[in-house]
Amino acid sequence: MTAINATFRPPVGFGPGTQPEAGEEGLAYLPMPSGMRTYEPHVPTLADAAAVALLERIRDALTAWRPGEETRVPLDGVAADVLAPLDEALGEGEVSVLVDTAGARLEIQEAALAGVWRVRAVDGAAPPRHAVLIGAFPRVAVNRAFTPAPAAPATAPAAGLMNALPILAELTDRSAARRPGAPAHAVNFSLLPHTPEDLAFLEARLGRGATTILSRGYGNCRVTATATPHVWWVRYYNSVDTLILDTVEVTDVPAVVCAAPEDIADSAERLTDILAALAAEARP
Repeated sequence: MTAINATFRPPVGFGPGTQPEAGEEGLAYLPMPSGMRTYEPHVPTLADAAAVALLERIRDALTAWRPGEETRVPLDGVAADVLAPLDEALGEGEVSVLVDTAGARLEIQEAALAGVWRVRAVDGAAPPRHAVLIGAFPRVAVNRAFTPAPAAPATAPAAGLMNALPILAELTDRSAARRPGAPAHAVNFSLLPHTPEDLAFLEARLGRGATTILSRGYGNCRVTATATPHVWWVRYYNSVDTLILDTVEVTDVPAVVCAAPEDIADSAERLTDILAALAAEARP
């Protein structure tokens, strides 16, 4: 024991006398965040009374909105010098929708105000038509999403399949039995054993519909309608565009792209604030 004590030495650099005295410079840390980003209303300059009137109609529709409803504010015939400041006031949100059918195309962009959707319809050589929709998600993008499911090929399934056949049977059965408002049914390929051949087989059998949706938040969520009614392919990517969650949902429309009722109520309050600021600026 004595030998051990003889060779023991206390650690240096610790204990009394190792810390700075009063007045000496202490440890320096990087400054910590002192706040967070919050929504600040952007108040454009709207000299045109028609643009203000359109914003008031949108505000009234947001205030009166109830779950399951949708209000359309047509913009056909509205001059370009009114549409431009209106778009500036509405801003651009996280969700973009493209509906591409034979000879017709819908370009839909969610505004910075959740539940407000700016719609541009292009049909052949005709002039584009414009509208604003107020609701959880534009019904027109759902109504046109699915094309008739393709007939099953006569050839036998390709080699390498693991779970594709039972999954296909499950999805087609859920699709046929789907009722509006019923809970969503999901198949999570990120947790389910499968092969690349499974995915290729399912994509071919389910087909591809007309509606594609991109939701930008923490990373991206890409939603694609299949050609099988009520069946959507929902894929989540991280900020470096790596697939992190791969699912198929049988539902009316995936909840990830829909505006929540509380968000729509908040949009009504925010637009009320914008209109109040505009009215204050207009006073002499």
